[in-house]
Amino acid sequence: MDGELLEGQLAYYRARADEYDDWFLRRGRHDRGPEWNRRWFSELEHIRRELDRFGPKGRVLELACGMGLWTAELARHATSVTAVDASPEVLGIDRSRLREAGRETAVRYVEADLFGWRPEAAYDAVFFGFWLSHVPPERFEAFWDLVRSALRPGGHAFFVDSLGPETPDEKERRPREPQGHTTTRRLDDGREFRIVKVFYDPADLERRLAGLGWRFSVRATEHLLYGFGEPLA
Repeated sequence: MDGELLEGQLAYYRARADEYDDWFLRRGRHDRGPEWNRRWFSELEHIRRELDRFGPKGRVLELACGMGLWTAELARHATSVTAVDASPEVLGIDRSRLREAGRETAVRYVEADLFGWRPEAAYDAVFFGFWLSHVPPERFEAFWDLVRSALRPGGHAFFVDSLGPETPDEKERRPREPQGHTTTRRLDDGREFRIVKVFYDPADLERRLAGLGWRFSVRATEHLLYGFGEPLA
């Protein structure tokens, strides 16, 4: 069942490649009105400032890089970026976005399934945006083992994700199934896909990571969850 769910999730993000920017930039059916959109973009700018303070310098690994919206931010700081994603469609968009941005930082793209991929090098920083919520609960520890294995001694990690449900289906499901970890997503053409979507309480997530041997600070805005830290020696 886990494999089938993850195959469907990948199919969704491959099919959604041309629509993702509409969600992130709040266009079309994702437009929530001027005030909501203003808060959303203000929160994203807050995350960018936090990422600047974090300072992803040196060799940086981006997991589930997607459309390059965060790759471009990382490239402002890093000496080099390795960007990994299972979708060739989004990797193509990421490349185009970086070219258009005129970033001179070397970016290496790797098409790979993160649930089977292992890093071939050690990095100064690992970043993942809007990915942790798509990791099934039973793969949570293994994923953080992957992050740890990618870091050189003294390296650190940063993530950003959704704080809570956004779609009507997710909002209706959460009170009924607080431990539920799947949702249904619909594309503009009406196709529906079942994907993993796990929401975390900041304090609970911080405690879980401490239990796995991480020193992490997990914080939240109105709509976003983010954190930064490093593995304990």
